[in-house]
Amino acid sequence: MGRALAGAGYVEALNYPFIGEQALDQLGLDADDARRRLVKLVNPLSDEEPALRTTLLRACSARSVATTAAAATTWRSSRPVWSSARPRASRASPSAWASTAARPTRRSPASTPLCPSSRAASPSSSPARASRPAGGAGPPVRLGGRDRGRRTVAAEAGVELIISADQHAPWHPGRCAAFHVEADGEKVLVGHAGELHPRVVKAFGLPARACAMEIDLDLLEKANQGPVKAPRISSFPVATQDVALVVASDVPAADVEAALTEGAGELLESIRLFDVYTGDQLGEGTKSLAYALKFRAPDRTLTVDEASAARDAAVALATTRTGAVLRGA
Repeated sequence: MGRALAGAGYVEALNYPFIGEQALDQLGLDADDARRRLVKLVNPLSDEEPALRTTLLRACSARSVATTAAAATTWRSSRPVWSSARPRASRASPSAWASTAARPTRRSPASTPLCPSSRAASPSSSPARASRPAGGAGPPVRLGGRDRGRRTVAAEAGVELIISADQHAPWHPGRCAAFHVEADGEKVLVGHAGELHPRVVKAFGLPARACAMEIDLDLLEKANQGPVKAPRISSFPVATQDVALVVASDVPAADVEAALTEGAGELLESIRLFDVYTGDQLGEGTKSLAYALKFRAPDRTLTVDEASAARDAAVALATTRTGAVLRGA
């Protein structure tokens, strides 16, 4: 996973595995948040960071590059469990063993693509199209950079991430996505991503509208029911069709993408959201979502009519399910 993220343009951040209450306060975590169940050290190196980290988000608070980290996080269990390591005191009582027990560690990468004024964009990112912040606050953030980490992780793990809107600190309550996977017939939460809350951005001195992702690699590994299948490669050329759809502001982009994907059918090779626009050119309470759809057949070169028909079918299903309207129509 580290090699895949490095290939996508991220720089690995190595940090000490310690944290303190101040960092959790800066992240805006509630008092009952599970990430506040710290395992404190008997002999910490610093009084300001006396516990083992429960999140990797702080490890990626760089200003000028898109960073990633993959390392263990340790949480105190919500109920007593037996520790696998014997305490230093050779005659420790069973109650002492239980009190020092920690939840098994888990590995999760936290990636923070920053603003285009930094060097966060990958060489393949196109500066031509960018999302425009509401109200004009802060520099624009390329959607390609914001979504690159999620797509890289999902492809490398060989799983499909189910995306839904969520509210979860330290992300902006209106710009946070939850990631689930299907495991044994159930949806399992594996992580979150989105724009960090403005208070968090200010506390860590990050560029405006900085983004981050934290995802549990252990859960991704368990969700993969078999070996990752190599993609089918066609020697025939790809046909690209762009569509811009206007939907209500509260319609998740993931729902629109799912409808487009299903409507496009088997010829659809990939779909990518590359622009979100809200402004005077649209009606109040609406937004424009622009997608790049790539079509390819395994046995022939697609005609313009075939690609257009697949695109129209995709738009038709998105219209039925989400009320989307083709922009400019």
